[in-house]
Amino acid sequence: MKPNYRCCASCRKIAPKEAFWRVVRVYPSHQVQLDRGLGRSVYLCRESQCLKAAQKKNRLGRSLKAPVSDELYQTLWQRLATSDCTSDSGSIGHQTDKSSVSTV
Repeated sequence: MKPNYRCCASCRKIAPKEAFWRVVRVYPSHQVQLDRGLGRSVYLCRESQCLKAAQKKNRLGRSLKAPVSDELYQTLWQRLATSDCTSDSGSIGHQTDKSSVSTV
């Protein structure tokens, strides 16, 4: 099957939808939530620059045509912080591997 591609609401990068966070405006209630629900949705990169620009310029709110709460942005910042911690520990291991290979 072909992968489903989506576009970031902030930087307009195109990638498979698994690379993004999904923010949804639920249809009957018009509440904005993360990841689940049927209705209008927008995708956002898992990068600090995209999240910062989206929050500053209200890109999620304009795309969803609904106000986005500060709690939702706080949740996204927390997700970003936890994903950075896991990726930093992996990248440190790769750096030591590269240095040991280059000295041999």
